[in-house]
Amino acid sequence: MLKKNRMKKESDITELVSLLRGKSIKESLEILTLQFPDKVLFTTSFGAEDQVITHFIFENNLPVEIATIDTGRLFPETYKVFNETLKKYQKKIKIYFPDHESVESMVTDKGPYSFYYTRENRLECCRIRKVEPLNRALKDIKVWISGIRADQSEERSQMDWFEYDKNKKLYKFSPLYNWSYKEVMSFITKNNVPYNILHDKDFISVGCEPCTRAVKPGEDFRSGRWWWETGGLKECGLHIK
Repeated sequence: MLKKNRMKKESDITELVSLLRGKSIKESLEILTLQFPDKVLFTTSFGAEDQVITHFIFENNLPVEIATIDTGRLFPETYKVFNETLKKYQKKIKIYFPDHESVESMVTDKGPYSFYYTRENRLECCRIRKVEPLNRALKDIKVWISGIRADQSEERSQMDWFEYDKNKKLYKFSPLYNWSYKEVMSFITKNNVPYNILHDKDFISVGCEPCTRAVKPGEDFRSGRWWWETGGLKECGLHIK
């Protein structure tokens, strides 16, 4: 039986890592929800990794809120797996939308495809459609559960499975950090977890429809995102400290 032993200092990551090390995903999530009741949030974009974590949370009735961000530019296939997830688990996923005035202003000033023209425009679009809604979702949250994995990109390999984000002032836990993509898809098949059929068409990382393409043989996982950009991070800003 786990005991409530809340951290005296939220920045004391060493003690939390000690509590979590060697534990299963289910056990780790139970520990975190006991340490930070009603303050643990998982954000999903309905990618393969996120579907695995959703399964762990919903199947075990863990008190972790699940939220998603609808950017307004998602694939139809993403909405389908969203709906299939609701049908399978019969549990709610809270949805966040971008601020409509910010979107209206950006598209009025620069058009619907401004992100193709400059990296600055692309980052602006990501900030308005993704980062700002995420910040609202994370307000008052102490632990953010993420589906990132180390082998998704060089940048993500420099992260860790459990970190303290000083900018967001919360802990970030990535329970699948050391999983391979093959392990993720194997779990989905074995447990009959709904998944985005775009993964079967070589869309390894699925984001907004205009900014995502299939990955070619030999390319890395993130090469299908913002493929027209040369140099710089292949990130939208959600996972950048």
